[in-house]
Amino acid sequence: MKTVVIVHGWEGASTKNWMPWAKAALEKEGVRVIMPDMPHPEKPEIGEWVRYLASVVGAPGKDTYFIGHSIGCQTIMRYLETLNAPVGGAIFVAGWFNLENLEGEESIKIADPWINTPIDIAKIKKILPKSILIISDNDDYGAFKENTDKFAQFVSHTVVLPNAGHITQTQQPAILSQFMNLVQ
Repeated sequence: MKTVVIVHGWEGASTKNWMPWAKAALEKEGVRVIMPDMPHPEKPEIGEWVRYLASVVGAPGKDTYFIGHSIGCQTIMRYLETLNAPVGGAIFVAGWFNLENLEGEESIKIADPWINTPIDIAKIKKILPKSILIISDNDDYGAFKENTDKFAQFVSHTVVLPNAGHITQTQQPAILSQFMNLVQ
């Protein structure tokens, strides 16, 4: 059975944005969905989030898929670096390597390790046979070209949603349709 692990973003929760809708839509397709509430979402820390994700996932395999939102995408990538065998695939929603328009010194301090700790793209490519980036052309946190260029180094496909901001709508049909494309 295919399993999808959905990882929310900074200040997020499994009950926010499109996540409850995605869970219900995927379950209708016969997919098992795991949606953890990540620890301390108001102040995410790389090591804590990666360790927690690993504890939730258990032993991943070729039928394990991931969907991340924002910093959840970073968490998934950093988790994939710790694996030695491929997973099924991933969808990165509003994923980023760099952020702009952060508000306040505290936000900059929280984001700094996520932005400045390198991610091993070559390792991710070995572990992730198929992946999709879903990104908006007017994300509130900018860096559109820089982020799409960096993701292009390893994703199989990029979907640009016009005027979707940070992709926090309560429904996002592109996620379901792209997941169905991913598993074919």
